[in-house]
Amino acid sequence: MTDPRFFNNAGPFSLAALAELSGAELAAAADGDRMIVDVAPLDGAGPDQLSFLDNNKYLDAFVACRAGACVVSPALAGRAPAAMALLLNDAPYKAYARIARAFYPPSATGARRGDHVSVDPTATIADDVEISAGAVVAARAEIGARSRIGPNAVIGEGVVLGEDTTVGACASLSHCLVGDRVRIFPGVRIGQDGFGYAMDPAGHVPVPQLGRVIIEDDVEIGANSAIDRGAGPDTVLRRGCVIDNLVQIGHNVEIGAGSVIVSQTGISGSTKLGKLVVLAGQSGLTGHLNIGDGARVGAQSGVMRDVPPGEDVIGSPAMPSRQYWRRYARLARLSAGKGE
Repeated sequence: MTDPRFFNNAGPFSLAALAELSGAELAAAADGDRMIVDVAPLDGAGPDQLSFLDNNKYLDAFVACRAGACVVSPALAGRAPAAMALLLNDAPYKAYARIARAFYPPSATGARRGDHVSVDPTATIADDVEISAGAVVAARAEIGARSRIGPNAVIGEGVVLGEDTTVGACASLSHCLVGDRVRIFPGVRIGQDGFGYAMDPAGHVPVPQLGRVIIEDDVEIGANSAIDRGAGPDTVLRRGCVIDNLVQIGHNVEIGAGSVIVSQTGISGSTKLGKLVVLAGQSGLTGHLNIGDGARVGAQSGVMRDVPPGEDVIGSPAMPSRQYWRRYARLARLSAGKGE
């Protein structure tokens, strides 16, 4: 069971309701009236709880599971314990996510103001915005309905936040326009100067960074990530992209819709990512590159050239995955004294 000190359970729900909201199909219609009180992992779920199976690695745990219900693909339904009700879906993890969100929805916002809040009189704030203790909202900022500003967060001059947007504790936002339903986690820095200098042995000359950061709807930005504003063109994060913790995005970068950037990745200035790109952890991209739609970059890769759409690359310097693994296998044979 989840800890009620931190999470509020909205259950119980009938299996029929859970099937409908998740897009799953009940294996046995007669199970529709069974009530489920919570979600739980396979190895800890009980008879009144629901779990899921999305990875064959956990098939043994599924076979031994005591959960009252489970979301599973039709191909594995035959391995379920006899007493388990089944919700069938070809994407069980996605279906489970919808169910878990029903049990644990975001708590409602309210027009609450914490202690020592500083709001400039020229700021425009919807009536039901929540602003926590120590937060600062500067001149001409705009904050949409049902948004939340966490403790000690700073919303800079002229910043615009859409509706249902959350800004975590100690985050700072400047020079940015943010859409609806954006989640900005604690410690994020958005809109600071891009790293632009005219190099000179007598002293590097900073180049004014005159662009903005544009963040479209349904974007998530993980804790302690930093997104620089553009030098002239804007830095842009398109709709639905997901940024993990500790990611650095340089000035003028464009992140395509639905792209995923994993922790400790760095993207240098003016690089453009297409739609549904995946950058695995600790990858690094030099500047002025084009990464095509659906491309995937492996963990700890160093990308120094454009990547075509749909290409998988890995290594440093990054190369197509098949080429990399062939070279790796050849090197392993040579180091073992086996020759070619």
